Amino acid sequence: MNMVDRVGTILQSESVQATMQALYGTGQVDLDMQTRRWLRLAGLFEDCFPGHQQATLFSTPGRTEVGGNHTDHQHGRVLCASVDLDIIAVCAPNQDGIIRLQSEGFDHMDVIDLVRLEPQDDEKGHSASLIRGIAAAFTQRGCGIGGFDAYTASRVPKGSGLSSSAAFEVLVATILDELWNEGKLAPVERAKIGQYAENHYFGKPSGLMDQCGCSVGGFMAIDFADPQKPAVTPIDLDFTATGHALVITNTGGNHADLTADYASIPQDMKQVAACFGCAVLREVDEKTFWQRLPGLRSQVTDRALLRAIHFFQDNDRVRLQADALRRQDFGAFLALVTASGSSSRTQLQNIYSPSFPDEQSLALALSVSEKILAGRGACRVHGGGFAGTIQAFVPLDLVDVYLDAMRALFGPDAPAQMRVRPLGSVALNPVP
Repeated sequence: MNMVDRVGTILQSESVQATMQALYGTGQVDLDMQTRRWLRLAGLFEDCFPGHQQATLFSTPGRTEVGGNHTDHQHGRVLCASVDLDIIAVCAPNQDGIIRLQSEGFDHMDVIDLVRLEPQDDEKGHSASLIRGIAAAFTQRGCGIGGFDAYTASRVPKGSGLSSSAAFEVLVATILDELWNEGKLAPVERAKIGQYAENHYFGKPSGLMDQCGCSVGGFMAIDFADPQKPAVTPIDLDFTATGHALVITNTGGNHADLTADYASIPQDMKQVAACFGCAVLREVDEKTFWQRLPGLRSQVTDRALLRAIHFFQDNDRVRLQADALRRQDFGAFLALVTASGSSSRTQLQNIYSPSFPDEQSLALALSVSEKILAGRGACRVHGGGFAGTIQAFVPLDLVDVYLDAMRALFGPDAPAQMRVRPLGSVALNPVP
């Protein structure tokens, strides 16, 4: 039996069929499309890694930020969710002590000899560094590691704000955990391993929201009051019952270097915190902030004060959003999403770069979204802002009209419709 037939048999099992429905929905058209996707990947795996008799299938979702825009770097709260755009892998262990990972669409295969787990300078900024860093983090925890061969394919678009890099990290951590540790690590621990690899091997500072969103599954609230031990609270909600679709639209936007714009937000917020002898705004008493507001104008800019106001209010909105989802009050949740989006526009001010006032693709996308939604659903900037993506919760009867409008403005591939999926990073079938 070839690998395509073996994977076909795996996909037909009752337990895997149930998992597929949780990952991709119950619509037969979607399930058939995903089945073809898996079978195609099985063929690619066999061509690349001939000789394996068994395989395990893995799926790791992208994530969307739902609440708390630019609150995490001030040790605040965020709300995020896993989505049904995922990275999948066909994988089998080997006895070589080498990880070989080939990603569809890339010519270069990552080959990691597990004898060498220290950071390699020539790998920094490349996916190989993430794999090596994840393996190193496993050994630091006293966990087992071993070689494997994997072929991956991704539907998590880069530059979409859906955390394609975090999804890749969590996928590799899940594979090592399932193949060599019987899947004993908690999802948050896998997320921390991915964060460690990104920070110390890849060379990019990151919080834990992205990795948690890809690892845990469903909606989740994350509190960074203690950034070393963030509190992750899953929220049980059947998104399919809300009558809404989640649409992320990539508006393209400014291709100039926006690093200074992004950096200005934590800089402004920390300047306000410093007025109170604090490092971040989460340490500042909000009531005291409001009492001292008039005097603060002589110490920091008005923009810094507005951004601080955004932090306090959006940080509290995350708590209210989580409460609304827990009591299944989706209408209240949507009202809070709208309020958060308004605050990002007027207080946080990350809808366009002040250096490029003629380029306002995010503002245009939000304005057209509000026209179409006409008081229903909700829309907001998604992620860092200044350019890039917006997020909209669109009533199902408006989805086609909404998608057509976004395509007309920003291109045929700009909007992506998705679901919030209840499962995080998973192995679809047991390790043989």
